[in-house]
Amino acid sequence: MTALLSPARPVVLGSTSPYRRELMQRLGLPFEVLAPGVDETPEPGETPAALAQRLALAKARAVARQRPAAIVIGSDQVADLNGEPLGKPGTHERAVEQLQRMRGQTVVFQTALAVVCLDSGFEAADLAPVRVCFRDLDDGEIERYLRTEQPYDCAGSAKSEGLGIALLERIDSDDPTALVGLPLIRTCRLLRAAGVHLP
Repeated sequence: MTALLSPARPVVLGSTSPYRRELMQRLGLPFEVLAPGVDETPEPGETPAALAQRLALAKARAVARQRPAAIVIGSDQVADLNGEPLGKPGTHERAVEQLQRMRGQTVVFQTALAVVCLDSGFEAADLAPVRVCFRDLDDGEIERYLRTEQPYDCAGSAKSEGLGIALLERIDSDDPTALVGLPLIRTCRLLRAAGVHLP
């Protein structure tokens, strides 16, 4: 890790996620948002943690190539059900299937983070696993939840920051915002290492 010489480099979030954008706004930093345009297909035999880490770094690097002077943040989240990656369901039917498989189970949400600046040569990454214990949900609860919140763009088919919290028994994490999609404690740590001034 090499710290940047200039504290005035622009900060760019390499993500199309509105949830990550909202989390970044909590830091009170000016930042831009650019879409990374990265293929998120898992590689054969890739673990959920490895997939999340590879994609977070790929997103940061892709945007850094467009903005080499900027400090670029990339992040990705993959739900890990007994070693199997669960991504965004995309449809109601797939969300029902995911939640039926996760009921009564502990799912590890692997949230990976990468910060890259090409001009300075800075590159660092981290992983924030969050253990989530789901209640033993019945089909009616699953259906009512999905019809109400429609979390089809969320890994694991539930928004813990919304009504999805009612589906859970317990959350274990050392970085509370990681479950929403961007681990802010780790983000602040890596931004400081990259030369960004934070409180």
